[in-house]
Amino acid sequence: MDQVELTEQQKKARRSRSVALAIVLAVLVLLFYAVTIVKIGPEILNRPM
Repeated sequence: MDQVELTEQQKKARRSRSVALAIVLAVLVLLFYAVTIVKIGPEILNRPM
């Protein structure tokens, strides 16, 4: 089975895409969290467990 060797430039490009994707996902999670808190209200954090 042949394996493809990536050049340093390709490895660097892959890493930057991965970091960018991770940042986008983190922003989406924070956005959904903020929208949920705004829609439900901050009292959701003070409810009895």
